[in-house]
Amino acid sequence: MTAANDPVLELLPMVFAAPNDALARAEGVLDTDPTPLHASVAHQVIGIWQRDWGDMRLALDHLRRARDLAARADCAEREADVLATLGVALVHAGRTRQGLTAFERGIERGTGHTRARVLYRRAYSWWVLGHHREALEDVRRAIPVLRQADDVIWTARALTLRATVHLALGAVERADADFNAAEALWDTTGQEHDKADAVESRGLAAFRSGDVPAALRLLDEAEERYAKLGTPTFMLNIRRCEVLMAAGLAPEAVAEADAAIAVLDGIGGQSTRKAELLLAAAKAARLAGDAGTAIARAAVAVRLFAGQRRTWWEAHAQLVLIDARVAAGRGSGRLVADAVKVAERLSSFGAPAAPEAWLLAGRIALGLDWTADAERYLEIAARSRRSGPPLARMTGWAAQALWARATGSDRGVLEACRRGLAVLDDHRTTLGASELRARATAQGAELAALAQQVSLNGGGPRRLLEWSERWRATALSTPPTRPPADPALLSGLTAFRVIAARAEEARMDGRPVPTLEREQRRLEREIRSRTLHIRGHAPGYGGRFDTGRLLDRLGDGRLVELAVLDGRVQVLLCGGGRVRRFAGGLLAEAEREAEYVQSALRRLAHPGGEGRLPLAEAAGRRLEELLLGEAAERLGTGPVVVVPPARLHRVPWALLPSLRERVVSVSPSASGWLRARETEPPPGGRQVLVRGPGLATGGAEVPEVAGRYGRPTVLEQDDAQGNRVLRELDGAALAHIAAHGTFRADSPMFSALRMADGPLIVHDFERLARSPYRIILSSCDTARLASVGADELLGLVTALLPLGTAGVVASSAPVNDAAVVPLMLALHKALSDGAGLAEALRDARAALPGDALHQATGWAFTAFGAA
Repeated sequence: MTAANDPVLELLPMVFAAPNDALARAEGVLDTDPTPLHASVAHQVIGIWQRDWGDMRLALDHLRRARDLAARADCAEREADVLATLGVALVHAGRTRQGLTAFERGIERGTGHTRARVLYRRAYSWWVLGHHREALEDVRRAIPVLRQADDVIWTARALTLRATVHLALGAVERADADFNAAEALWDTTGQEHDKADAVESRGLAAFRSGDVPAALRLLDEAEERYAKLGTPTFMLNIRRCEVLMAAGLAPEAVAEADAAIAVLDGIGGQSTRKAELLLAAAKAARLAGDAGTAIARAAVAVRLFAGQRRTWWEAHAQLVLIDARVAAGRGSGRLVADAVKVAERLSSFGAPAAPEAWLLAGRIALGLDWTADAERYLEIAARSRRSGPPLARMTGWAAQALWARATGSDRGVLEACRRGLAVLDDHRTTLGASELRARATAQGAELAALAQQVSLNGGGPRRLLEWSERWRATALSTPPTRPPADPALLSGLTAFRVIAARAEEARMDGRPVPTLEREQRRLEREIRSRTLHIRGHAPGYGGRFDTGRLLDRLGDGRLVELAVLDGRVQVLLCGGGRVRRFAGGLLAEAEREAEYVQSALRRLAHPGGEGRLPLAEAAGRRLEELLLGEAAERLGTGPVVVVPPARLHRVPWALLPSLRERVVSVSPSASGWLRARETEPPPGGRQVLVRGPGLATGGAEVPEVAGRYGRPTVLEQDDAQGNRVLRELDGAALAHIAAHGTFRADSPMFSALRMADGPLIVHDFERLARSPYRIILSSCDTARLASVGADELLGLVTALLPLGTAGVVASSAPVNDAAVVPLMLALHKALSDGAGLAEALRDARAALPGDALHQATGWAFTAFGAA
């Protein structure tokens, strides 16, 4: 009897083609007083459905009934098949010994083709358990028999499994070959769930080969396929967590894992998947800096894996647990021994994570001054530096750098840091989205810090400057990559603008907006997803930083770069043909003062806040002591460029006494300032003035400013719509935008300027072929940026700088609309007289009335760049 002539047997392949239909039909079979054989099939189908997408307790109950009914039917092949399905379920339920016993019985009862299917499912279970060599042995025995039987579906499954095991062992090329062969077979079938699984597997392969955008795209495609089938996606959740972590999105990985665990617990699902999700959550929490959560999740994962007899997985969970305990300050000799034990176990498994464990053991030993032990462990970890995916090689170069430091070789440290950062540069070129480029730099933070420390101790100020620049704001070195005319992205951006505008209008009218807010969040997810899928093609880091070129370009000016080492600010003063270093204060104290100043500026933006002015000025003096130190007295008389670390981007630099009367501008990096300084303005000198809705003054400065420029393009009322504004801004020499600005700390790429038809977000501006050469943002919070990665910033200003903008004026705090008008008028007067943005802003501040409101308004605005 075969599936070809028995409709009940057809339910078995159907369960992975149309799962919910198969479940309903199987339940219908049981209502018809079936034969033991047919009842066995129906219970097996229900058991498979419950095993993979429902309640594991119910799955085991149905599969045991299916086994007993197969025995009553006196059909050995049927019994063998059910025993294999039951074996998988028992393993997923954490009953490993019982599961393996079921497989042994199934192999005994089955013959030929059936036995090959049993071997495949045991191979799958070996993979779940982390026994990769045993899995390869079983699947290699199964594939020839399945092929000989012309069993397309099971051959494709076996090839997919073998590819997945190859990936776990680091054999990416072998995995690719098997995935391609499996996909060709799936294309000939109607197995929709298996096809979705194949897409998911290709996403995993793309990730293992270092292509994060392709991995995200394929995993999203797989999720859409699963959603059409109505099946949960726990394995996909685990894999996406891994990709999100590699992309620098660890908090999102924690949220994904925790949400999947809640769903799994709600349905009583597989305990094996719960353990894997807990491990993913632990790794993500550790990367996100939450050592306490990492310890809690990893400890439970270790216990579950141990109970499931999954030693491969248990070793990986122990690695995360040890790392989290070290991060929580628990370094000890016992942890060194534990890390070495885990490293040895991972090495014996051939696990790609083994170098991470050796590196961790070396780090802990270094912290205890166990130099000889540390050198030995680091030397083993460093062997991974020349092969494998980028992040594995990064691990190797980090180990090599630490080994060189332990042996006293400064030159070796710098060479290892240089080579490791070059690997990360290559990796970042594959990332098209500026958000991913920025976040990925966190992987190189340790190498950059090691090189800076060596330079501080013995290399002189120039070398420290060069290494500070080597890893500062590198995501801004090239514009984000955009696909040519992506219609889905354009449609999503337009729809988002419409929905966001409707939601804002409803809120202003006091109407509830939950439906609109849900749709807005859905569109945000869709837009972000499409941008993260973009693969990069432009080079990232543009070459070695040239200190001599910087000093030549500065002329009589000065550039102050603030480097942070071990929590303390190092002031690098460039100018007058040399680089000098001065000691600053603690970064944490400077951050507190900066937040205090921001609070004072917010209060000063409203009537009655005058009493805060002396407090703000006192905080400005303290900031100067912490951030400039003795360098404040050696700034000369020319213009000053400040290059702060990302965590100090909100400092109102004009509030510092030594900078208050100066021409001062800010840049994310010295390299960025040089690029801006050497950017040529576009031909034609076109000006664009925009007035958005809802301003208290109605953008009162715009008509008067328009009179200064002859025939500028003025967009207001219904003309100030998003797509029209973008078209006019593209390639303009000067743009002035008076509009409400909002900063999204939770998602900085959705920070926005409000236009007539809704918000213009950062993703919109990234579509510009060339952003305006100079742009003035007469709005609140437009200079607010999110600090991410190693020393990167995300927000509106940093989106414009790589796209051709050489200078921006924007505010880092809420401002009083009425007080902004005279500041903007004075600014444009100075610009039309030939001044640059920084000089014009200084002169505009000086022209304002001397009351607290206008002074605070002037301090809130900063000139960025060099135009």
